[in-house]
Amino acid sequence: MSQQHQLQFGDTLIEYEVTFATRKTLAINVHPDLSVTVVAPQSATPAAIEAKVRQRAPWILRQQQELELYLPQTPPRQYVSGETHRYLGRQYRLRVREDEAHSVKLTRGFLSVMTPDKANVAQVQSQVEEWYRMQAKRVFPERLAAMLPRFARFVLPAEPQLAIRKMQSRWGSCTEEGMITLNLKLMQVPKAFIDYVIVHELCHLIEHNHSTRFYQLLDRMMPDWRARRERLNGCEVG
Repeated sequence: MSQQHQLQFGDTLIEYEVTFATRKTLAINVHPDLSVTVVAPQSATPAAIEAKVRQRAPWILRQQQELELYLPQTPPRQYVSGETHRYLGRQYRLRVREDEAHSVKLTRGFLSVMTPDKANVAQVQSQVEEWYRMQAKRVFPERLAAMLPRFARFVLPAEPQLAIRKMQSRWGSCTEEGMITLNLKLMQVPKAFIDYVIVHELCHLIEHNHSTRFYQLLDRMMPDWRARRERLNGCEVG
């Protein structure tokens, strides 16, 4: 049976789950979803466990910061017919056909690409990415508008603006001036996870670092954010 605990370390609240096992030493693990688990000897007291977690707190925070940067890795896309691509959480088969015109559209479970030379992988990739970008220009502002009413009680430093980028190491980022940048890859995941990233960044416009106040605000704005983050970090994107 596991036990949930919290530890205040400076401005940061560390949440960790404790389980007991037949062992002599205590082990602390930081997982890809940023959760922290502790496996302790049966004889370990709560005070001793907390002392060990506090001692390792700088290491825990470094691990969480590093893991938060990286997205799950997937095999490089080949951009050939039959390959699987995702759009807003749903899976589609890529179908590449030759035609004088350039076009990309969703049709009956397929992401259909029309291009003059289907062997030109770079061109097919460019068309698919541009299609994702066009969809993002519609979906991201829609989701931002849906999330902003949650912050009606706060005076944001500026009217949030959106930018779209291909990023390898982050789902999103923001500046103090109110510019929120979202990873184009978010167009591959369900809207609920896009909402989480947007709310996360909006919270940063009020609390600029991952302090206790930041997580308290995130809890108020989106109580199930941890579950969304865990599932987002487990999404297969490429």
